[in-house]
Amino acid sequence: MAWFYLVLAGIFEMCGVAMINKLHNDRDWKSLVLLTLAFGASFLFLSLAMETLPMATAYAIWTGIGASGGAILGMVLYGESRDWKRLFFIAMVLSAAVGLKLVS
Repeated sequence: MAWFYLVLAGIFEMCGVAMINKLHNDRDWKSLVLLTLAFGASFLFLSLAMETLPMATAYAIWTGIGASGGAILGMVLYGESRDWKRLFFIAMVLSAAVGLKLVS
């Protein structure tokens, strides 16, 4: 169950990052509320995952999901560069997260 919580935490982290950009563009209260809820849920599920998983593993995977997911959302939603080098390094981050799961 801890790994499920960790993936949920990463997904909410991605949503929070997307809401930062939305708040920057729109400057409305709904974006601020969604940003706060997304990061709050992210920290909640991260704390639940860390009840079982080691802190270093949980944090590394959480930040990996958030960073790579945020980059992918930027490409899909905001037209950011889809250069093969960016995709390659995003794949490396995700591979490292899978590797940590395999050795934990």
